[in-house]
Amino acid sequence: MTKFLSHLISIASLCCASLIFSGAAQAQNEQQIKADIQKKLGGNAKVRSVSSSPVSGLYEVLVGNDIFYTDASGKYLIQGEIIELASGKNITEQRQADLNRIKWSDLNQANAFKTVRGNGTRQLAIFSDPNCGYCKRLEKSLQQLDNVTIYTYLIPILSADSVQKSKQIWCSNDANKAYTDWMINGNAPSGKSDCPNPLDKNLSFAKSYGITGTPTIFFTDGSRFPGAVQISDIEKKFASLK
Repeated sequence: MTKFLSHLISIASLCCASLIFSGAAQAQNEQQIKADIQKKLGGNAKVRSVSSSPVSGLYEVLVGNDIFYTDASGKYLIQGEIIELASGKNITEQRQADLNRIKWSDLNQANAFKTVRGNGTRQLAIFSDPNCGYCKRLEKSLQQLDNVTIYTYLIPILSADSVQKSKQIWCSNDANKAYTDWMINGNAPSGKSDCPNPLDKNLSFAKSYGITGTPTIFFTDGSRFPGAVQISDIEKKFASLK
């Protein structure tokens, strides 16, 4: 009995050692692929990580906030989506959604102006540029929402005029009203633009979290919707959070 147990322990030890070696070898291989791809891409693109994908022999390559794939040699960079045929699940899309997710608590609400309608129980955050046409379209649609609190973070990314308008909106006596007057009614903001503002902080946050376009909406579960999405889609998302 003792010999039998000793034999089992020896086998288990060998299996553990094999798994550890295999894991270490895989990690080393992924690091080598990452280094090879980074060298080929140069300094214009940052390879954040290389990891195994659900498809054997295929590796996920995260460049910035974008997903690519490569083979074990790192010779090819593949752009596309992995779809599981049995379930119809878009593996790449789900992975991208997970990467785009933030912590709601990471949003500093002091850097936004707030709109409250009804009981304000439902919450969302919007990153917007005052000269963004899609942001204006979204703002008009958002007037249909009730029982909501909206935090608007200004990120002037389109032009110098966007910076000026953002400063004037923030420095006005009522930033929410100044923003709405411009985005919906076309009444340009006026007045001072030299008050302390959070624009640099908002731009830094946007860069850190891969917010490259406006509008971008975030929900309390950290998920994001890019672009001027339909109100029906926003309502569906709110319903899923209950």
